Amino acid sequence: MKKIPRLKLELTNNKEFDSSKLRNKTVLFFYPKALTGGCSVEVADFQKYLKKFNKIGFDVIGASKDSIDRNKKFSDKYKLKYPLGSDEGKNCDKLGIWIEKSMYGRKYFGVDRSTFVIDKNGKILNSWNKVKVKGHVEEVYNFCKDQ
Repeated sequence: MKKIPRLKLELTNNKEFDSSKLRNKTVLFFYPKALTGGCSVEVADFQKYLKKFNKIGFDVIGASKDSIDRNKKFSDKYKLKYPLGSDEGKNCDKLGIWIEKSMYGRKYFGVDRSTFVIDKNGKILNSWNKVKVKGHVEEVYNFCKDQ
């Protein structure tokens, strides 16, 4: 299994996520943009499953390239009980999820919607890229149940 690179994210709970200091197994998911349609569904789905993830020993953290203030608004809007992180640095690059995208013929860079399941030693147990939101959280939970 591959180890997650050293990541640091400022969190909406005024703490810092540091991948070298994990206390529990962690589901770390990256979404393209706070306060948008698909991302809103994704954070709400993780909220619905949060108690189930916690019961099997997993923390949940969401992250994007948005500012910490935008992520706090996002968290407050959906009353999230898990933190969101702001990658205002190069964490997405380290994970290979800062990719070129295209919409209506316009090319730009953005976050590849991705999820990583990490053990407390920093090993990536599984990852999903180019995630389709519908049914994804359930799929991640079903994988985590067996870890």
